[in-house]
Amino acid sequence: MNKNFLLLLSFVFLAALSSSISAQAAKTRGYHDKNKAIMPFAVYVENNSKQNHYAPSGWMGDYRDIKIDLVCKENPKTGSSCIKVDYSARATQGAGWIGIYWQQPPNNWGDRKGGYDLTGAKQLSFWARGEVGGERVAEFKVGGISGKIPDSDSASIGPIDLTKNWTKYTIDLKDKNLSNIIGGFCFAASRDDNPKGFTIYLDDIIYE
Repeated sequence: MNKNFLLLLSFVFLAALSSSISAQAAKTRGYHDKNKAIMPFAVYVENNSKQNHYAPSGWMGDYRDIKIDLVCKENPKTGSSCIKVDYSARATQGAGWIGIYWQQPPNNWGDRKGGYDLTGAKQLSFWARGEVGGERVAEFKVGGISGKIPDSDSASIGPIDLTKNWTKYTIDLKDKNLSNIIGGFCFAASRDDNPKGFTIYLDDIIYE
């Protein structure tokens, strides 16, 4: 076989191998970039919006006491829908409290990869109101999920007594390590603070 022909074959093989490696590297970079948030970065702005991230999958405490409606049409802050949460306070599981984590991916309690890199966010802002006013939320939170691959940090505010009117709240994220946040948003409330339960509404949950 001609020596020049063999050299040509070698060149073609090396070029193909290099192309394959570059393609694989691009896929890897693409996956990483997909999980790097660009601000503003929404948890919820409207039901089924392409801007939404995280899923309200982490139900805690007396989870059977919770009902959630992601398509509530009852006076949303903006757009045509908001989030409505009903809490019966029956203590079905005997915990005396409830909570919901918005997670990435759904049901991730730190046992696998998947959190977003929220580096650059200075705060999480959201709007909330109560059905009658006086509903007490013990805590609104970012991060805090532990496990083999835990959240890189956490921040919270509370307790907060809601009013009947939409009110904007913010969680300060300055100087926080946001490189891996599985729990993008969380709230918790107790039966002691709300013996008759409550109905609360949430809207426009956005990292800024």
